Amino acid sequence: MSEEQTGSDDQPIEVDQTDKRSIVPFVAAAVIAVVVLISIVVGGLLAPAEKNVTEADRLAAAVTNYIDARSRTDQRPPPGVACPGFDEAKSGLTDRLGGPESAATIDKKGFSNATVNGNRGKIDATVSVGGQSTSSTWNLTRVDGTWLVCTP
Repeated sequence: MSEEQTGSDDQPIEVDQTDKRSIVPFVAAAVIAVVVLISIVVGGLLAPAEKNVTEADRLAAAVTNYIDARSRTDQRPPPGVACPGFDEAKSGLTDRLGGPESAATIDKKGFSNATVNGNRGKIDATVSVGGQSTSSTWNLTRVDGTWLVCTP
């Protein structure tokens, strides 16, 4: 049952080790990876995400802040979200928000037609009060870089 092996296995196998391999492709790949990583970091520092916010987003945030602040305080207008001297009742906002004691909410898709002209802005907002949704135009003014609810 045992077979004799032929002499072909007895001969040594010659390995040609004259093939020189280079480290250059690996170094090049590492350099490219470092350059990409540095460009990502520098890009994040020079153009942060906060700068990608549009004026329409800022107007919508100002209206949302007004309504949120209004639900947390009895002061009309709530402090810090309206122009100095703003009178909610004279602007008609009290009626649109369901009176002084009502808690209004903003419909998440309720902003449209935002326009900005210098430091003045307008945005149409859909506000839900007691299950009733109404749309109205809100007037805002930029004061020290912050949009505040104001009269036209």
